Amino acid sequence: MVSVTKHGIVLEKRDLDFEIEGVLNPAVIYENGQIHMLYRAVAKGNRSTIGYCRFSDPLTVAERYDHPIVVAEHDYEKHGVEDPRIVKIEDTYYLSYCAYDGVNAFGAVATSSDMIHFEKKGIIVPRVEGDTFREWLTHSDDLNLKYFRLNMGDNYIWDKNVIFFPRKVHGKLFFLHRIKPGIQIAKIKALDDLDEDFWKDYLTNLEDHIVLDPKYPHELSYIGNGCPPIETDQGWLIIYHGVHDVVTGYMYTACAALLDLENPAKEIARLPYALFEPEKEWELKGYINNVVFPTGTALIDDTLYIYYGAADERIACASVSLSELLSELQNNKTITIQPEENKQ
Repeated sequence: MVSVTKHGIVLEKRDLDFEIEGVLNPAVIYENGQIHMLYRAVAKGNRSTIGYCRFSDPLTVAERYDHPIVVAEHDYEKHGVEDPRIVKIEDTYYLSYCAYDGVNAFGAVATSSDMIHFEKKGIIVPRVEGDTFREWLTHSDDLNLKYFRLNMGDNYIWDKNVIFFPRKVHGKLFFLHRIKPGIQIAKIKALDDLDEDFWKDYLTNLEDHIVLDPKYPHELSYIGNGCPPIETDQGWLIIYHGVHDVVTGYMYTACAALLDLENPAKEIARLPYALFEPEKEWELKGYINNVVFPTGTALIDDTLYIYYGAADERIACASVSLSELLSELQNNKTITIQPEENKQ
């Protein structure tokens, strides 16, 4: 198993209105020797904004704003902007987040050239009712039945955990998103491509776009995106979250997999066990118990620092050796079963 070092809590809530209920699930980007963190800050009434701090080293906060840098501005996010992730593609920062209106949760994105001023591009995932979604799904023996069971009724399906790849692949933008119970991938030339026709065709052929589905016991209930993909010579490393049932509810764990560099829709390896799980007091007890929710990383030499929401109330950090993790993933390559040739 991969050796994981837990460094403890690196950011806690303060007695400020915008984050008095908690700080969690941060976006992280490492540039020019500095770690920038854009974190979810929760005010009373579970209304979220995005705060900012800068680290001088992986565990030490050097600067922290006393006000949020991204706030709700539109009806589709009137109850909060949640769970940000960030990447830089060429000269543009892509900040993806969950837009919550109090009923519906959708993946949205904002862009910036300076990581200070963000221009919101709106919701980029489909807005479709559950029953319509189920009608569009192609019925296949290979499609996890939870896609039908977890997405039904006249409410919109929740499509969140949007994460962009940090560079274009074959000239296109790729991003991961999550319709329960699995993780899906989309590729586009530009954000404007994501119109109603695009999503109807996409959802009708959803099986072609599923990257990962629940597979192992620690992720059996459902899975979701975590940190932005990390490009390595062995593939795109993704740190995601897996959820399984326990006596007291759900347990969220941190998981790892590799995707093909040239075809990111192809899984090439996956750990058959959780990379790490709730075990410390700050992970076991909080606003939501039994949660480690990885959302950002900083790679320094061979050490991968993983920042995560702990029990939905505070931000903690763990680290692993990148080379050790990649070696363990290579020992757990995904086996693809080829269909038998049709006999004459």
